[in-house]
Amino acid sequence: MRKICIMPSIPDQTCRDTKQQDHTEMKKITESYPVVIEIPVVWGEMDAFQHVNNVVYFRYFESARIAYFGKLDVMDLMNRTGIGPILATTSCRFRAPLTYPDKVLIGAKVVNIEQDRFMMNYLVVSTGLQKIAAEGDGLIVAFNYRENKKAIIPDELKQRILDLEKIIS
Repeated sequence: MRKICIMPSIPDQTCRDTKQQDHTEMKKITESYPVVIEIPVVWGEMDAFQHVNNVVYFRYFESARIAYFGKLDVMDLMNRTGIGPILATTSCRFRAPLTYPDKVLIGAKVVNIEQDRFMMNYLVVSTGLQKIAAEGDGLIVAFNYRENKKAIIPDELKQRILDLEKIIS
């Protein structure tokens, strides 16, 4: 079995087996997330400190959020009503540094819905490290793009979210 080391001269740099990682344990970690996507870690995402740059995690969150919105068919609703989601705030807690090569599983779920906003949680799991690399959240507000102002979440969108979240309950 071949091993790959990214920067063997850096202390604590671990080498990884090139064989396919078992995703069973990773799927258990993400099972409470109705939307999970897999993305390869790209060499260009690394920074001078030899790990994936912090900005990239927010791109991972964005990709999972857009996949979640795709499951809700948000664009259909926006085209009909002019109301759609807009990100108000986001945060990330980094738990383990990612490096190339790796694949990450990114989960997205809604944990709270209010009249005009909802909170989405994210999870980034490294298949190479076999553990959580980051956790985050995003506050998404309903926005009327035709009138350029905040809006009430349409009942149809609330129901779509509840239906998608029931899949994992």
